[in-house]
Amino acid sequence: MEAIHAVTPSLIPAQAERSHVGQAESSFGDMLTALVAQTNGLQQDADQAMQQVHAGGEKNLHEAMIAMEKADIALRYTVQVRNKAIDAYQEIMRMQV
Repeated sequence: MEAIHAVTPSLIPAQAERSHVGQAESSFGDMLTALVAQTNGLQQDADQAMQQVHAGGEKNLHEAMIAMEKADIALRYTVQVRNKAIDAYQEIMRMQV
């Protein structure tokens, strides 16, 4: 369960905010922006870890592989969210008014 929180922590606060009465709700666009920013950050961390491994830096191979796997999972998750949003949009466009 910790790995999911490590990859998608931006979704957890958004869900917690909705449960509290009187707090401002974050919009879907804000959630997507945070998700893309987080995914980008994980990708940059993985790139940096691999550069350190190639340069013979202090970072070990295990930490670099973990960083790469986190970035991969975050990217796959982001693509799935995008696909679901596109499917929902297309379904709405097919509705008759």
